[in-house]
Amino acid sequence: MDLLEKIRERARKSPKRIVLPGGEEERMIKATARILKEGIAEIILLGEKSKIKNEVQSLKVNIEKAKIIEPEKSEQLENYADTYFELRKENGISKDEALSIMKEPLFYGTMMVKKGEADGSVSGTVHTTAETIRPALQIIKTTPGVKKVSSSFLMILKDEKFGENGALIFADCAILPDPNEEELADIAIASANTAKDLMNCEPRVAMLSFSTKGSASHELVDKVRRVTDIIKRREPHLLIDGELQADAALIPEVASQKAPKSSLAGRANVLIFPGLNSANIGYKLVQRLAGAQAIGPILQGLAKPVNDLSRGCSVEDIINLVAITSLQT
Repeated sequence: MDLLEKIRERARKSPKRIVLPGGEEERMIKATARILKEGIAEIILLGEKSKIKNEVQSLKVNIEKAKIIEPEKSEQLENYADTYFELRKENGISKDEALSIMKEPLFYGTMMVKKGEADGSVSGTVHTTAETIRPALQIIKTTPGVKKVSSSFLMILKDEKFGENGALIFADCAILPDPNEEELADIAIASANTAKDLMNCEPRVAMLSFSTKGSASHELVDKVRRVTDIIKRREPHLLIDGELQADAALIPEVASQKAPKSSLAGRANVLIFPGLNSANIGYKLVQRLAGAQAIGPILQGLAKPVNDLSRGCSVEDIINLVAITSLQT
């Protein structure tokens, strides 16, 4: 059984309520039919009921067990709007504006998670990452002690000698362009937790650089060293090392030459890049050149799970991210 099937199997054991704000979209409906048939999660679709039903008939799929909600006609609309107003009134929002905003599926779905009426949310087929994150930051907010939301990708390689039987976490590939030291430490700790949740293993975190243990001298290298020290103080039991070049982080033979005293010994399963440029380039290169599966971006640091899909995602991508979101609850 491969990792993604293991994740789905774990989700099946305790199905969570996952809300899909893009409920009218064809791929969401196809994914919903599969998710319900396989018992991966309970699904709440947001959108116009007539449009969803017409799409279901056209696709000839069964989503009878799904709950469908039209935010504009919902009995909870005013209650949700009142809550949103209380959260945002200091930002100058009026009650009428709160009511209007809460009619939008992304905001309504996020409020369902906030209120405990859904366990998590997955969107992105028809929304950008920024559109997905905005209501999450306004309504759910970050986990106490975490200042910024970050993201990671679950990368599954064909070659199982890397990472955790071919699976690795890459971060932050989608959100923070140039994280400062505390933010980079938050990314690493959150990514370690993501690895633990999804891969069911001990995280082995490599702080990446163009230098390995002093092979180069530069302020960017010094920053990675300082961040590594910050993390060791904050999470003394976390297995982490840096600064490391990617080959020293991933290949035991290279690690024995470049970093013989490294606690990771070339067996990292979580790779923390120093910034968004390198992270985004890195995951896309591995995805396209090595044929790896890239699942994400998985949002990290929120008090409750809200996740984002690429607008070019497949039905399988949706199913996988729903299962992953279920494990984050």
